[in-house]
Amino acid sequence: QVQLVESGGGLVQAGGSLRLSCTASGRAFSSYGMGWFRQAPGKEREFVTGLNWSGTKTYYADSMKGRFTISRDNAKNTVYLQMNSLKPEDTAVYYCAAEYFGAGSGWADPYDYWGQGTQVTVSS
Repeated sequence: QVQLVESGGGLVQAGGSLRLSCTASGRAFSSYGMGWFRQAPGKEREFVTGLNWSGTKTYYADSMKGRFTISRDNAKNTVYLQMNSLKPEDTAVYYCAAEYFGAGSGWADPYDYWGQGTQVTVSS
């Protein structure tokens, strides 16, 4: 099984930037599609962005497009979420997820593994 560990969250001022990391244990990281989701208090978990297993396709939720960027470094077994121009409404727990040979789509059900999440708080 794959274990995912997120890091890089914290407190940031509105308009600032953060880069989240998700590091996977085990092997065959390059065979997994990766996704980022987030959940704010009182709200359902929502899709942020995803990257397919081959690194040829990305998906972004409309509210994140142009501000957030997903990337991966297979040599480090790590996927990143670069977040720029952060807004208070971006405050949430951010989760990474992995799907074997996955498409990196916005549907949560296909993902096989989930991290524990990292808190991002954006102050106004």
